[in-house]
Amino acid sequence: MSDMNNTLDGIHTSGSLEEKAEIYQSGRGNVSGFPSPTLIPLRAPLPTPNAQKIRTTLCKGNRSNTKGEESISSPVPNPFPELIASALTPLVYECLLPSTKSSATQVIKVYNEDNTSRAVEVPSDITARDICQLFVLKNHCIDDHSWTLFEHISHLGIERTIEDHESVMEVLSGWGMDTDCRLYFRKNYAKYEFFRKPLDFFPDHMVSISSETNGMVDHSQLIQTFLNSSTCPEIHGHLHAKEQSRKSWKKFYFVLRRSGLYFSNKGTSKEPRHLQFIADFSDSDVYTVLSAKKLHGSPTDYGFCVKSTKGSSSRDLKLLCADDEQTRTCWITAMRLLKYGMELYQNFIQPHQKQKASPMRSISENSLVAMDFSGQKSRVIENPSEAMSVAVEEGLSWRRKSCHRLSGHGSPSTSHCSLSNIALHLAQSWFHGKLSREEAQRLITQQGLIDGMFLLRDSQSNPKTFVLSLCHTQKIKHFQIIPVDEDGELFYSLDDGQTRFTDLIQLVEFYQLNRGVLPCKLKHHCARIAL
Repeated sequence: MSDMNNTLDGIHTSGSLEEKAEIYQSGRGNVSGFPSPTLIPLRAPLPTPNAQKIRTTLCKGNRSNTKGEESISSPVPNPFPELIASALTPLVYECLLPSTKSSATQVIKVYNEDNTSRAVEVPSDITARDICQLFVLKNHCIDDHSWTLFEHISHLGIERTIEDHESVMEVLSGWGMDTDCRLYFRKNYAKYEFFRKPLDFFPDHMVSISSETNGMVDHSQLIQTFLNSSTCPEIHGHLHAKEQSRKSWKKFYFVLRRSGLYFSNKGTSKEPRHLQFIADFSDSDVYTVLSAKKLHGSPTDYGFCVKSTKGSSSRDLKLLCADDEQTRTCWITAMRLLKYGMELYQNFIQPHQKQKASPMRSISENSLVAMDFSGQKSRVIENPSEAMSVAVEEGLSWRRKSCHRLSGHGSPSTSHCSLSNIALHLAQSWFHGKLSREEAQRLITQQGLIDGMFLLRDSQSNPKTFVLSLCHTQKIKHFQIIPVDEDGELFYSLDDGQTRFTDLIQLVEFYQLNRGVLPCKLKHHCARIAL
């Protein structure tokens, strides 16, 4: 990972994205003579939209420059002294301290998964990352850099990730007056996962590179190829496309290049005379289509579309449909990379650079150490086996104390201990109660189809059991957790009683460390917050 970061940091792009091919010839829709992909450079990375505005949009009387630095004079005490100095941008600071708000502000409403909303007044040059930081602080969430702002257009049934550097007000300015559009705040663990595991997002059969490599893809340099202007990756494959003004869908061979998206009107031919232009991404965005089968009659539910930033009706959508989730993810990710390039990589590394510049308490498991306080002097437990046994003993001791407290009310301890075990998981953020199979799949999909995404829920078919819903290889699988009764004690198991746990918390903790019978370890849980 570090090698890839070092390589990417050295990449500098130049040129213009507007080198488009001549698409129509003699009034017809065929492409003729568009330039070779290797000759179309990636545009130079643009600075964050509010990079300069942050230092210039100041509230009169509240801020003054001294020796070239900004100072804030406010009668309101700073409630987050350690955070403001290290992690927060000035725009988030303005939102937290009302007396320092800039004169140009606007009230926006942000929604959660359960459609609860909260209205906040923010500066007009605020970015999506600033909004996420603001809500992380207001809701006392752990900032693991997965919180994301989504643009949801209800009347079209589409949504997209608003990139961290994007100006929120520019997004809102593209909404029509009578349209039902919303901003959603929720997790998206897959937002930058392609930087960590590019091969999971770009299958070999869909990627080729037209350069001195003669079309061969170097796996270790895949993402660098997307960001480097000297090479041009090409995504190709079959997609279903909806014909304009018709309800029918047809399957075509599509090609994605720096100059735009094309389809072939003659099989899989890539000759210029056979390629027809669909869209470029200089003034368009790619969206995921929700309920594509129901709304648009698509062959599958893996729909996505390209929409102009100024378009607001269904006629402005170029609707496409893939045969599986991996194919759809590949196309959407490639379009994001070709549109934003190095800006996405800068968004990816920015939180890690801030942590290095001003180290704060990390939530990484690598920052936690096991300590032994039983002797006269404390010591760090360096042996992993010893640390694991101590952790298990601590957990069992805590559960025994919990059961003992319950049994002190005049009832048998065994029954109360079982009652305690049943109720322990209810307060956990990974437990979602009476959630249907379809809702579980939708929630996991929303928060990122990466290996290890999971949640626990009540079983709909058997009220006495639970279900673990887990994502692996961009597919969601469901595993039944069966209760096992032995000598009056209740245990839970995923493997027909071979491995038993006293409660669901113990089960989750075990499979976070061990794969066991599962296809992968539990890594990220789906969480819902109330705004």
